[in-house]
Amino acid sequence: MLPRPSRTPESRRAAGDPDRGAAVGAVGAGGRRLDLMAAGAGALLFAVAAVAGVLINRSDATLHVDWPPLLATWLPHLGPGTLPALVTAALVIAYGPALAARLSWRALTWASWAAALAWTWSLALVDGWGRGVVGRLTTRHEYLRGVDRFDDIPATLRDFTRHILIGSPDNWPTHIAGHPPAAVLTFVGLDRAGLGGGAWAAAFCVVTGTSTVAAVLVTLRALGAERTARAGAPFLVLAPAAVWVGACADGYFAAVAAWALALLTLAATGTTRARHAAALGAGLLLGLAVYLSYGLTLLAIPALTVLLATRTARPLPLALLGFALVNGAFLALGFHWWEAYDLLVRRYYQGVARERPYGYWVWANLATVVVTAGPAAFAGARRAPATVRAPATIRASVRRPGHGGRAGGPALLMAALLLALLAADLSGMSKAETERIWLPFTLWLPATAALLPARDHRAWLAVQATTALLVNHLLLTYW
Repeated sequence: MLPRPSRTPESRRAAGDPDRGAAVGAVGAGGRRLDLMAAGAGALLFAVAAVAGVLINRSDATLHVDWPPLLATWLPHLGPGTLPALVTAALVIAYGPALAARLSWRALTWASWAAALAWTWSLALVDGWGRGVVGRLTTRHEYLRGVDRFDDIPATLRDFTRHILIGSPDNWPTHIAGHPPAAVLTFVGLDRAGLGGGAWAAAFCVVTGTSTVAAVLVTLRALGAERTARAGAPFLVLAPAAVWVGACADGYFAAVAAWALALLTLAATGTTRARHAAALGAGLLLGLAVYLSYGLTLLAIPALTVLLATRTARPLPLALLGFALVNGAFLALGFHWWEAYDLLVRRYYQGVARERPYGYWVWANLATVVVTAGPAAFAGARRAPATVRAPATIRASVRRPGHGGRAGGPALLMAALLLALLAADLSGMSKAETERIWLPFTLWLPATAALLPARDHRAWLAVQATTALLVNHLLLTYW
């Protein structure tokens, strides 16, 4: 059963959109039993990973996490964010689907961002202001510990790689050493602007990280899937991944990546008047993403998928120019990405990664996605292939030359994000802690729940919210 079309001008224009055919195909792909089986398979994967992790820890303690597969400690607790989190979840479950269908498009994107902010802040405050917010980015491993070493930014960048390896003079804290310098430079910039300290850093990460919801909505609509975007908005808001977005720098990284893909999609589909600016902006943000996290080079996979799905390479020259400008700036300042990455790999295996067993984490990493994306994402993902195969999708592509594949574009993009995630997993450079490291990919996945029958949306939203609340109240997460 499909969501009722809204009466906004945007939704009336979307009534003849290929998205309509895609949604019909998705709902006809099977019944509730298969949805429950898909979600159950994800839950089973997580349960097996948890049991196996406990056994390994008891045997040789090589996992280096207290509550595998999550980096967390068992600590049932309540906090000042408990009541606001419950209220936010109840409101989104009760009113989110109807509002998402009826609000104007602009109001929907802003309201979704605001609701995601409320949800994420509430979850962060379950652990209290000091431990759940201020303390997240001020531990000995975090970025703020290195801010005072950037009095002379060009000189520090030229010298950056000399401090990556353990044993080198004044080696960087773990997260600074493990990322290109744009990550720590962000917090240096906040400090120079008078917004230093853990509270401002956490606020920055939460505000930017939750904007990923709006970026995903913009991308889906540009791909011709407004109805899917509207139906998926409440699921994006209540994503269990919000537990780690507040307050973690990887949430900020996820936002940069999401807006890069959103701008690229707008430029490729021509759904913005500032098409050239969007293409250049996409390149600049893609370049920034690569200098925030080495793993975000995998954004090349969804970015190319956007161009393939829209059958155009028109944004490519300006996007490459923007990307080159960012790379050129860091090169001019003396930082060499490939040299630093080679040292990072050596630093990675100087730490606990050399003991963490690849044979466990290569599949247990995937179990963390069950928690971050939520069971509803697994249920919705099993319907996604139908949106590509549906005959209506093919007919729509013929009717709209130059935009071929847009009806199946969202499903292709989700598949590309999953492929990037799988590549990260197989690389062996993401053994544990993937609940935060993979946020740039997993924050998109709850949108697939839009493909579930509308009559089931509130129930699935309740499952998503319950997943987040249980994790945040039963465990003390490190990020």
